[in-house]
Amino acid sequence: MTTQNQDTLLLGHTLSLAKNPFETDPLECYVSDSQGGIFMRDGKIYATGTAEDLKSRFKQAKIVDYGSKLIVPGFVDAHVHYPQTAIIASWGKRLIDWLNEYTFPEEMKFHDPFYAKTIAERYLDLAISHGTTTCATYTTIHPESVEAIFQAADTRGMCMVAGKTCMDKNAPNGLMDTAQSAYEDSKRLLETWHGKNRCIYAITPRFAPTSTQEQLTALGQLWAEYPDCLMQTHISEQVEEIAWVKSLYPDTKDYLEAYERVGLLGDRAIYGHAIHLKEREKDRIKDVGASLVHCPTSNSFIGSGLFDMAGLTSRGHKVGLATDTGGGSSFSMLRTMAAAYEVGQLNAGPMHPANLLWLATMGSAQALHLDNQVGSLDVGKYADIVVLDLHSTPAIAQRTNMANDIWSALFPTIMMGDDRAVFDVWVKGQRMKYVNEV
Repeated sequence: MTTQNQDTLLLGHTLSLAKNPFETDPLECYVSDSQGGIFMRDGKIYATGTAEDLKSRFKQAKIVDYGSKLIVPGFVDAHVHYPQTAIIASWGKRLIDWLNEYTFPEEMKFHDPFYAKTIAERYLDLAISHGTTTCATYTTIHPESVEAIFQAADTRGMCMVAGKTCMDKNAPNGLMDTAQSAYEDSKRLLETWHGKNRCIYAITPRFAPTSTQEQLTALGQLWAEYPDCLMQTHISEQVEEIAWVKSLYPDTKDYLEAYERVGLLGDRAIYGHAIHLKEREKDRIKDVGASLVHCPTSNSFIGSGLFDMAGLTSRGHKVGLATDTGGGSSFSMLRTMAAAYEVGQLNAGPMHPANLLWLATMGSAQALHLDNQVGSLDVGKYADIVVLDLHSTPAIAQRTNMANDIWSALFPTIMMGDDRAVFDVWVKGQRMKYVNEV
């Protein structure tokens, strides 16, 4: 990472989405310039335009010329479990088995500040290498795990949404807090980190089966006291999970009501997975303006089901996209976009490449209430930028060379790309990836 910001002009083929392609013609929703530029000053995008115009306006700027490579907004990963970094791609059967066999034993280790710091650093380095510049992550019950990820992100200048994961039942003894400690720890961490530089706190009950009514109520009370925070949790990931919630909360209409009746439903709520929602749940989530997050590699890896992207977006739901590390099988938002495309094909909802890029940038930014800061190449936003090599492998290059527009050029990289396609990464105007030099 560079040690200081300086006036820098990035040149290349710029591409950003100006409108939501789920709401308008994908071919009319983007801004692209094959000889474009982004001028960065003080960590933000100060000006955009043609390369020639920007070079004439900012003669003293350091120029980084990427030639024909594609300059896009940094990817926004809206649902991550960074403590699961080390156990990604572990063989498993179903969600609850996977949690018990892999996740919970690994999360036990995060009481150790050194281990938490090690994994936090590793996760962010991996995420950045794949082009992710903003993420929303769960932690563990240990405050040390929250401190570690916020500190690691702050060092890198990253925007980070995180919160202490709260569980006081149906988990190993070493991974349970209480209603009172969840409230007190979360409040202390919130008051320390929320709004510090680019850190944003999310009140985080893991999901209804691992929290008592008392704990959910306490966290609902905390959110009412700090309504500008986010609240993230899981909902309707697997059919067995839904049945489990019904057995634990028999007097509720559905899964969502377990959260709704204790104040954990609102416009700043973010619900991960949301595969098997009932009509009432869809209506209530839409009514309050809460966000849903699609985790396609995780949903297929653990066998959860097919997210109804076409149906939910047509109803006007805010939807983000996420790797769901480590239930998801990749750190790459490119691979996640590809999986979202495949799920859409299976679920009668084919998506244009513009829809996929939207989900990984502005869609996720909107879901996290960060669209005024990140998600596009608009002037005034943080200079979180990814440079993609659309010829990163021979297989991708031969297909890209046949393209007749920007979307047919980008689509092979979405479907077959990985960290090799991520040529460079900038976070808050600072260069983060030195694998390649220009």
